[in-house]
Amino acid sequence: MIELRDIHKSFNDHEVLRGVNLNVRKGESLVVIGGSGSGKSVLLKHIIGLLKPDSGTVIVDSSDLSGLDEDGLNDIRKKFGMLFQSAALFDSMTVWENVGFGLKRHTHMTDMEIKETAIEKLRMVGLVGIEDEMPSSLSGGMRKRVGLARAIAMKPEILLYDEPTTGLDPIMADAINDLIIKMREELDVTSVTITHDMKSAYKIADTIAMLYNGVIIATGSSEEMQNSADPFVKQFVEGRAEGPIKVEGINR
Repeated sequence: MIELRDIHKSFNDHEVLRGVNLNVRKGESLVVIGGSGSGKSVLLKHIIGLLKPDSGTVIVDSSDLSGLDEDGLNDIRKKFGMLFQSAALFDSMTVWENVGFGLKRHTHMTDMEIKETAIEKLRMVGLVGIEDEMPSSLSGGMRKRVGLARAIAMKPEILLYDEPTTGLDPIMADAINDLIIKMREELDVTSVTITHDMKSAYKIADTIAMLYNGVIIATGSSEEMQNSADPFVKQFVEGRAEGPIKVEGINR
């Protein structure tokens, strides 16, 4: 469903991606782990076509993104739904207007039809009776779920999750993990999640890939990553400061 071949990307003189190779099978839940500033978000933006690589190829559902014009990219992007780290809701819109934002822009549905669809998607993520609320009245966990309802409103084939559990308490984080699994099972979507939350990664992933120093250094199942002998992987998944991955500003 998604293939990245030798992706390189630099910003000014800073090389972020140094030859990333990654494959995501149709229906798979892939989780990309890595430290802050490792390039995970840059990788995600390449998958959805928001960034173009300096070299290398991104293929989504058999389409080479580099060969598409803006209209072609927009058509490919309709295959995606995305849950942003901060939920990225529009504060001036009601909950149902946020959920139906894509439907308003890309379909000929009436406002009543959009609202009915938004209510249905909100129900799927466990939210009932809040469609007329404003985002400012919602808790962090509720905002995340509204963001997820918006991500599935256009019936995407691929769901992208950008640090979905960041900023949530452990119980709400686990509820979001359960929703990610539910969306995959009920909607039959392909999922790509970036996170540094290993508890979340182990729960939702079919495959985990670790991004370090601009390349994918290891891939495997949750069990394989937990038992990896690679010192870089082992340090990261165990959350230890001691090891080959140096903590900036701390001498050891």
